[in-house]
Amino acid sequence: MRADLHVHSWHSTQSGSLKFLRSHDCYSDPVAVYRTALARGMDVVTITDHDSIDGCLELLDRCPGATNVVIGEEVSCRLPDGDLEVHLGVYGMTEKLHRTVQPLRGDVRDVIACLREHDVFFTLNHLLHFYRGQVPLSSYLRLVDLVPALEVRNGAMLSEQNTLLERYASNRSIGVVAGSDAHTLRRVGRTWTEVPEARTAAEFLEGLRAGCGRPGGDHGSTMLLAAEIYGVVARYMASLIGFGPCSQPLDRRIACIAFSAASLPFQFIPLMTAYRGKAAERGIAASVQRELEETGALLSAHPKSIERPVEVRG
Repeated sequence: MRADLHVHSWHSTQSGSLKFLRSHDCYSDPVAVYRTALARGMDVVTITDHDSIDGCLELLDRCPGATNVVIGEEVSCRLPDGDLEVHLGVYGMTEKLHRTVQPLRGDVRDVIACLREHDVFFTLNHLLHFYRGQVPLSSYLRLVDLVPALEVRNGAMLSEQNTLLERYASNRSIGVVAGSDAHTLRRVGRTWTEVPEARTAAEFLEGLRAGCGRPGGDHGSTMLLAAEIYGVVARYMASLIGFGPCSQPLDRRIACIAFSAASLPFQFIPLMTAYRGKAAERGIAASVQRELEETGALLSAHPKSIERPVEVRG
């Protein structure tokens, strides 16, 4: 069975960029996410919104017969040492556990202890996405020893970084997962985790716990990231005129529409942002790889992963 274990919907929190616009990270309808995932060959579906399980709850409310849905969440935490942002993907989340975890997000180690106490499966997502040397690498990597699984293939991250994490995980007793990190429908189900011999969502989760997950599907690129950014921008503009969720009052909508119109000549900026971001990502991957090789923490052999094309069903 396959599942894209890192997907967002319109319930993800407000974007950190241009906060005055009150833009969301994603504008995808949860049911559209579900149907797209199934059409692209996923057997189990989850939605991992930032600090929210409302996407999964809405999906289950609108599709009550969907027995292949796992309630997920991407919990945004901080590592106080260096004030470094860290994201955990949690699967089998409940409303009670969600409420319990939220006040603990100031220290990722407290969140990890809570999740372990409640015996849910969780992962450390895109390990190097926020890392820019805020703390010594050896100190930062101690987090890996505290989690049951590592996201080693993220569909928004470059192959250099994903491959590095696969190699690093292969030298440790840790499970591995993969997901698209899709903020539009374009990439849902293009990157996935496969668990052999699983037949139900419960068996899929048990397979992940047992370390049977195998990553497969697409890596990220500059153009894919740029397309994702432009997709979110387009959906944001559409929401301002009534096509999509928008909780802003009329006067603020008008102001945001005016700003969006005035910024049209500068819409090359997202492409430049994507290019610069991927250049930095490539640089940090190379730097971390050198340090890991020097310390003997990285195997030279490359682990096997699933590279079969996506099977479109239905």
